[in-house]
Amino acid sequence: MELSVLGSGQALSVSDTVFGRDFNRDLVHQVVVAFRNAGRAGTKAQLSRAEVSGTTKKFKKQKGGGARHGDYRAPIFIGGGVTFAAKPRSFEQKVNKKMYRAAISVILSELNRQSRLTVVDDIDVADAKTKSLVAKLEEMKVGRPLIVTENGSENLYLAARNIPYVQIRDVQGLDPAALVGAQHVVMTADAVKKVEEWLA
Repeated sequence: MELSVLGSGQALSVSDTVFGRDFNRDLVHQVVVAFRNAGRAGTKAQLSRAEVSGTTKKFKKQKGGGARHGDYRAPIFIGGGVTFAAKPRSFEQKVNKKMYRAAISVILSELNRQSRLTVVDDIDVADAKTKSLVAKLEEMKVGRPLIVTENGSENLYLAARNIPYVQIRDVQGLDPAALVGAQHVVMTADAVKKVEEWLA
């Protein structure tokens, strides 16, 4: 298949296995959830009844005083232990490389079908000014874009760092969550070829 290159009138020949796959909702969901879960710290920790510091002395007699209690470390007291105390754990889910790459291909294919994938020869700004990049994006008619470039200049990164809705990634930093969350994806021709080599 071919992808049209914006502004050049030419077309870029790409593989159908990377940019022409059928959409698989379950695969995309599983990979995106696994990717996000891998970023969770999982360091939440609480003290159980046995771990709270304090005396274990029975503070009142067994009978005649209403409810029966052993010590103040019981969960119903302020400062007592937590009933089902949270402990550090890993949220990691196993996703093999084949599934991960397939999900990236599926997302790119769906973006292409929805006309949310734009290929350009090159994207750069003459100076590190935010307004320069904003003007270029308005000219391209893309909203909230994820820009994927293999040889991005320092000016491009500096111009984009103050725009909250613009992300810039290289091919090595591309991930499924960023692709799914982007309203529009702008890729340079070099980045498209790199992605094709990676996913083919």
